[in-house]
Amino acid sequence: MGIPGSGLAKGLAVTLRTMTKRTVTEQYPDVQPELPSRTRGVIGLFEENCTVCMLCARECPDWCIYIDSHKETVPPAAPGGRERSRNVLDRFAIDFSLCMYCGICIEVCPFDALFWSPEFEYAETDIHELTHERDKLREWMWTVPEPPPLDPGAEQPKEIAAAQKAADKLAAQQAKEAEEAAAAQQAESAQAESGQAGEAPQAKDAGEEA
Repeated sequence: MGIPGSGLAKGLAVTLRTMTKRTVTEQYPDVQPELPSRTRGVIGLFEENCTVCMLCARECPDWCIYIDSHKETVPPAAPGGRERSRNVLDRFAIDFSLCMYCGICIEVCPFDALFWSPEFEYAETDIHELTHERDKLREWMWTVPEPPPLDPGAEQPKEIAAAQKAADKLAAQQAKEAEEAAAAQQAESAQAESGQAGEAPQAKDAGEEA
């Protein structure tokens, strides 16, 4: 059996400790909160990377991703080649009134077409407005933060390494072409100077004969 009034004393003690602490209330919306870098706010679509593989729609637990597409025939790249067909995206929409922000669609996308944005201020008075079509999803891409830096000593992603290698090769080729152009221009200047030097004595001899 406890001491009578001990619960009240403990409650008053908590109240007194809280009263002496500084207020931590954030004055939202006047002051925007500092969100972690991996905040799950809204999903952005990078349409150029989407191949309409439908993985995100199939793996979504809430079935809140709607995708429509059609096939187009691509002519052969070289004479004698065969025609190929490719999927063309017609509609990509996410119903955020159903989305539970699990991130499965972003994880399973093999071509990095979906990204998390920390933006969370997209409440609507009409629930139908929470279905974001692909144009609106593309606008959210402008709010996607840059990926965090790699840990020291970590290997560079293959895509970045390949792009860096191609950029270095192109820079070397351009530098070589610039050197060749400078050498050719220098040779032309030297040839022009030698030609002018040869014409000067001829003009002097002509003056003496006159």
